[in-house]
Order: sequence, then C-alpha cells, then structure tokens
Amino acid sequence: MPLRLEIKRKLAQRSERVKSVDLHPTEPWILASLYSGSVCIWNYQSQTMAKSFEVTELPVRSAKFIARKQWVVAGADDLLIRVYNYNTMDKVKVFEAHTDYIRCVAVHPTLPYVLSSSDDMLIKLWDWEKGWMCTQIFEGHSHYVMQVTFNPKDTNTFASASLDRTLKIWNLGSPDPNFTLDAHLKGVNCVDYFTGGDRPFLITGSDDHTAKVWDYQTKSCVQTLEGHTHNVSAVCFHPELPIIITGSEDGTVRIWHATTYRLENTLNYGLERVWAVGCMKGSRRVVIGYDEGTIMIKIGREEPVASMDSTGKIIWAKHNEIQTVNIRTVGAEFEVTDGERLPLAVKELGSCDLYPQSLRHNPNGRFVVVCGDGEYIIYTALAWRNRSFGSALEFAWSADGEYAVRESTSRIKIFSKNFQEKKSIRPTFSTERIFGGTVLAMCSNDFICFYDWTECRLIRRIDVNVKNLYWADSGDLVSIASDTSFYILKYNRDMVSSYLESGKPVDEEGVTDAFELLHETNERVRTGLWVGDCFIYNNSSWRLNYCVGGEVTTMFHLDRPMYLLGYLASQSRVFLIDKEFNVVGYTLLLSLIEYKTLVMRGDLDRANEVLPSIPKEHHNSVARFLESRGMLEDALEVATDPNYRFELALQLKKLEVAKEIAVEVQSESKWKQLGELAMSNGKLEMAEECLVHAKDLSGLLLIYSALGDEEGVARLASLAKEQGKNNVAYLCLLMLGEMEGCLQLLVESNRIPEAAFMARSYLPGKVPEIVGMWRNDLNKVNQKAAESLADPEEYPNLFEDWQLALAIDASLSQKRGSYPFSEEYLSYADKPSINLVEEFKSMRFDEEDETALENGDLGHEVIEENGEEEGQDETIELDDSTNGAVLVNGNEADEEWVIAPRQ
Repeated sequence: MPLRLEIKRKLAQRSERVKSVDLHPTEPWILASLYSGSVCIWNYQSQTMAKSFEVTELPVRSAKFIARKQWVVAGADDLLIRVYNYNTMDKVKVFEAHTDYIRCVAVHPTLPYVLSSSDDMLIKLWDWEKGWMCTQIFEGHSHYVMQVTFNPKDTNTFASASLDRTLKIWNLGSPDPNFTLDAHLKGVNCVDYFTGGDRPFLITGSDDHTAKVWDYQTKSCVQTLEGHTHNVSAVCFHPELPIIITGSEDGTVRIWHATTYRLENTLNYGLERVWAVGCMKGSRRVVIGYDEGTIMIKIGREEPVASMDSTGKIIWAKHNEIQTVNIRTVGAEFEVTDGERLPLAVKELGSCDLYPQSLRHNPNGRFVVVCGDGEYIIYTALAWRNRSFGSALEFAWSADGEYAVRESTSRIKIFSKNFQEKKSIRPTFSTERIFGGTVLAMCSNDFICFYDWTECRLIRRIDVNVKNLYWADSGDLVSIASDTSFYILKYNRDMVSSYLESGKPVDEEGVTDAFELLHETNERVRTGLWVGDCFIYNNSSWRLNYCVGGEVTTMFHLDRPMYLLGYLASQSRVFLIDKEFNVVGYTLLLSLIEYKTLVMRGDLDRANEVLPSIPKEHHNSVARFLESRGMLEDALEVATDPNYRFELALQLKKLEVAKEIAVEVQSESKWKQLGELAMSNGKLEMAEECLVHAKDLSGLLLIYSALGDEEGVARLASLAKEQGKNNVAYLCLLMLGEMEGCLQLLVESNRIPEAAFMARSYLPGKVPEIVGMWRNDLNKVNQKAAESLADPEEYPNLFEDWQLALAIDASLSQKRGSYPFSEEYLSYADKPSINLVEEFKSMRFDEEDETALENGDLGHEVIEENGEEEGQDETIELDDSTNGAVLVNGNEADEEWVIAPRQ
C-alpha cells in the first residue's frame, strides 16, 4: 500500500539554469548556483531573492553553505573556488583549484574541510584553517568526477561518482580508494548516502536512465530503480522520510519507497530538465533545480507521530524507532512554568516494522496502534509486543476498545476487543476517512455518516466536509472540524437506542433527532481534545483556546506550531508537543471549567459553591466569562484587577465604586473617564473633584462656566497659568472681564501682535505701551517693519474715533470685571448686542458734554431736562458690551443721550 504522503509546493522561482541547490540549516534560505555565472539565495518564507553574488561569466556548477562560518563556497568553470561571507557580502577567498571545470564542492560536517571534484579527474581536499591549503589529492578516476559526498555515519570517508561508470569510496588520509564499484553501464552522475537507520546503503544515478541502491559493506547492488526515460542527474535519500528522490533530464522527479522501492509518486512541474535535488536533516522540505528555475516542495505532515494516555505516558515514533516518556516523572523540585519545555527522560521502547504515520492509544491505554505503509500493528503499550496486525489505510478505536480499519474506499472491517473480525462492511459511497469514538463515523468528501458499532446501522448522515472528529469522554458531545469552522453537537444516545431497538425503518438520512447542533464557531481546528464539557483546541493562528458552551476563551498564544497531546487532571495541565518532540504544558483548572459549565447551564448556586476553589489569579478570567454572558454585576464582584473592575463599574454606572478604584490607582485617565461619566449623570460635585485630579482644565472650564462659578473660574485661571495652559487661562480671564490680565498673558506668551489688537479693541489706553513692545520685538527681525508701526498717540489721525475710544475706556475701567454670571442670563438674553462707539456716534451732545467727553470727564450723570419734569427722565441699561454703563435720556422728543456709569 502507498505511503500517501501529502506533497505541497511551497516555492516556485524562475531563473537561469540551476546547477546545484542547498538548504540553510537555520535560515529560510535556498542556495542556487546558476549556469549563467551567479549564485542566488532565495527566501522561501517571503518568496523573494534575499541575496545574489555575481561570481563569474561562466557556469557555477556547485555551491554550498558553510553555516558555521556564515560562508558560501562556490566552484565554477573558470577553475576557481570562491568563498563569500553571506552576511557582509564580502569575498573571503578566491583561489585556483583545478585545471578543468569544477563539478562539485562538498563541506565536511564538522572539520574545516571542503572537497572539490573536477573534469581534470581529480578530487582535492582544502583546509580553510590552513589558509585554504590543498592538504590532499585523490587520483584514480579516468573521466570527469561529477560528484563527491561525505558519509554522514563515518565522516572520515566519502564517495565519488564519475563518468568512467564507477563509484569509488575513499578515506581521508589515504591516497587510494577503499574500493571501486562498476556501478552502471554508462557514466555515473550523482551519489548520496542513506542517513536513517543502520543500513549501510548509498544510491547512484546514471546516464543509463537508472538509479541503483548499493550496500557498501557487501559491495552489492540492492535494487535498481527503473522508470526514468533520460539521464538520472540527481539522487537523494531523504533524511526524515522513508523515501528516495531521483531527478532526471526527462523533466520528472520520482519518489520511491526506501524500503519496498516501489514508486510512490512522479512530479513534473514543466521546468524542463532536472539538475539538482536538495534536502536537509530535520526538515521535510525538498528543493529541486531545473533548467528554468527552482521549486521547493514539502512532503508529508510535520505533526509528530505521538500519543498520550490518561496517566501521562507518551509514546512517539521517530522514523521507525519508538520512544516513550512519562510526564509524571518530572520531580516536584522542578518548577513547571507554562510554555516551558519539560525535562523528560526518553526511553527506547523498540522499533516498528513499518513506517509510522499515525500512532494512538486505545481508550484504557493498554494497547497502541501504529498505522502506515497501508498496514496496522497493535502493540502492548508497556512491553511493545505485537498483538495483532493487518491491512489498513486508516484505523479507529471505539470508546469500548473495539476497533475498525479502512482497507480501501469500499471496505471497512470491525474487530472485537479480542482482535477478532466481527463484521465486514461495504459502504454505498466512497469512504475517504473513518473516525472512532462513541459511534463509528465514515466520511466521504461531502458528508459524514454515523453507525452503531454493534450492527453497523445508520444513525445519522450530516452534510459537512469533515477534517477531524473529537468525542468527549462522556459520549454525549462531539466536535466536528471542517476546513473553516467547527461544530459542537449533542448526541442523544438514549433516543437513538430506543429508536433502533423499536425496529422502525431508518431512511438514508438516519434518525432525525440523533444529534442536536449546540454551537458553531468559525475557526479552523488544528488539533483538539475534550476535558469534561470543555473543548480545547489550537487554531490556524496557533492560539490555544478552549470552548465552553459556545464561548471561546484564549488560554495562550503559542510561539510555534504545537499539537495537543492530552490533559492530566492531577496536574490541571494540558500538554502539547512540537515537531521537534519537545513537550510543554499549560495550566487549565478543572474547577474553572466546572464553574463555567455550571454558569452556562444556569446553575448559579452550584457555580457559586465552586467559585472559592478557583485560585484568585484566575478570577479575572472568570469575570470576563461572566461579562461575556451579560452578568456584569457578578463580574464586578469576582474581578480582582483594578483596571478591569474600573471598566465594569463604569459600565454599571457605579460611580462610587469607580471612585474608590480611582483613588487607589491614581490614574489621570481614570479620573477623566469618571469625571466625564459623573458630568453626564449630573453628579457635578464628583465631576469637579475627578477633573481636578485628572488635571482636565477644559472639563473644569465647562463645569465652572455652566455653573457661573466666578471663584472656580478664577482658581482655574491661576491653575492654567501655572501649568502653561494659556488658552484655558485666557478664556477664564476673558470671562472674568479681566482685560488687563488677558493682555498681560498675551505679552508673557510673546503674542505681542495679538496683544496690540486686543488692546485696540478693549483697552485703548494700553495701545501705546503695547505698540512700543511690538516695535522693540519686531526691530530684532526687521527694523523697517518696526518703524512702520503707528502709535495712536503720535498719529491719532490714523485711528478713527480714537479720543472717543479712550473716553469710553476711562469711563468703564472702574466697573470692568463685574460681569453678571449665568444665573442672570435670562435678564440679558433679550438685549441686543450694542456697539458703544456706534451708539455714541449716533447721539447728539451739547458743547459742554462734547468738551467733557473729549476730556474724558464722564464720571457723572448728564441729564438734559429741557423744561420737562424729572419724572420723565429715562434710563436704559445696555447689554454686556457696555461694561455696566447706562444711557440716560432727558427727553424723548429731543432724543439727546449721554452715557453714565450704572449706579
């Protein structure tokens, strides 16, 4: 049966002909040497070119990373080897290495050595710690040496492939080859060592269109891989997967099973001939170099093959090797921190006869099933003894320990706990997946059908594309995960049992009320598990969440892809594993889950009984859950974080509670929030206190002006000046009628032009003084402009009604600053705005009054009687623009008026 490895294309970059490829061990980089003479570094995460080296105008046939030195070493047809620092882009070394084209360079895994092979039929060893001295030359081939590669299991030896049709194995320090294999009928282009397991194998590719697997201990050919229709130009044993990769000038890449040697897949990306294949230990990425560019693919899932039982024992598979660890062996002296890697002691459990693609404990943890290569094997969990085996594309345990296997898309078999076959089923549809649990689930690409384990009777069909299925231990809840969302359903087992036992016919849709949809959440589930009524999962953004009653809570943001293993109630922790088999744990309290479950069910009395058992540090999580349920009062009682409690108090408009928190925290932003809320609720005294603490001068100005609080405005003016809030200070002084103060503030703020215009409008007597200041200030910048400023004392003819303005200013100066405040607003609301100067100009005065006006002598009332009785005299008060002055009329008919201060 096939390996069924998933293959995804991760990068495709067009370029000149690619002659070699290499993967960086830590950076997301692909190194490609080009026939055009350059070397490129592609970033496969950003899908962009990270760096480029213009090496020569001739082909660069081989380039490799030397990551421990941050170097790239490249060999080209100009006979030179070049070394570059890929961080600084500097050229580290250039030297002539051979007398003909350089075909390959190979870097020693640990020592400062580089091997090079050439069309001059020589192999040379270079030591960079000795200034790139050639420390050894290996002679023996009679044609071009196409490739050399070190043996990863014995780095003192290496293999070479040549067009003289031979493969040679060499030892460092020895000039002669250990042995020579007449490998192919035509030239040998490529060679690679087997890295996994104990098999002493290597593989060669040839112009005879074949690849051959060799045992270099017995010097015999193990297998010939036939199928390519042109020269085999690249071969590779994958270091992580049980596969062999071959590339050919026929444009295809073929993937072969490394044990059975059957052809698993053929890839053709339409980029003409294949010249190079690269892969790396610890990665499932494979890079392919073509005539027309570079392709990177990812083979198989990176999810580790691992399973954890209810006691904390974990079994995982690394290749064919099976290992076990026990979480409960972590001593109490080790303080476990959420997200920290656990120091687990790994024990070898045994090996597996097939390549594991899935591994899973049965419900009671006594047995473990391994599935892969189209087969399954059931082992005992403790001794790792084989108890049963058979053909299976997929395997599924029932909740009671029975199991089902999917042998093909059209045959499912069910076995008892004693490993005896009970039933063979042929579904009426193509079965792509099966899932175990309380009932047996079979899936097509469009729907899922549930069957009872006993008689395989249809329970329910649901139209949904299922990616995974998770049953709660109770058997009453199930989560169905699709590509974009997951659904939580309730299984009505009693109703289903009674329906099936009644003998009523079941149609193609099954029992209508077998499942009840409780919740739907639009998130993609990577891995999941149930703890009681709580569904824990990590999503496509690698956040660890849990869902209770449809409410999703994020527990942690994971910093890398991780996969759920299980939950240990004794430690109140959920455990995850990454692709490097590191195990970490995160705290999730059972009491917290129980409390939320009871709240969701409406059992608040029992929930309150559970609440004291939840540690205080988790109470904020409880409060946020209550808030999401609209239970703000309860959330405020439970919450411990002052900031959160303040937010809740504001939402509930509990101003006194919010004030207590604000006094405790002493945050200006909180005082301001509370002040605004108090103001909107008419609590003006509290609002004033809060805004004072918040130093919110604008808010205070609004309150004081609305209340007509003259003392408050005066205090605010002083406070604003102290804090440099000149705009607020100016408004306060203007409201108080303190024109001199406004003028002084403008001068102190170096706003002298504005001060001059204000004096002209409100304080004419101050104009000469301010103009003098303005001239002095402007003189520093532009003397001519300063001289152009006119002083009304020097040029009264330029200032219309200047004497009249001075007279009004002198008359009103005594009463300035006595503006009525808001409580008298209604008395003035219907008064028109009166311009004093315009009113004065419209009056008729006798000569005496004109003289008095010119002299500024308007400190007394002037009443024109004109022979009428005094009782006919009329006094009319003007609006605020008169600064408290009145107009007095002696006779209506004469219409003669004069201004006098208001008594």
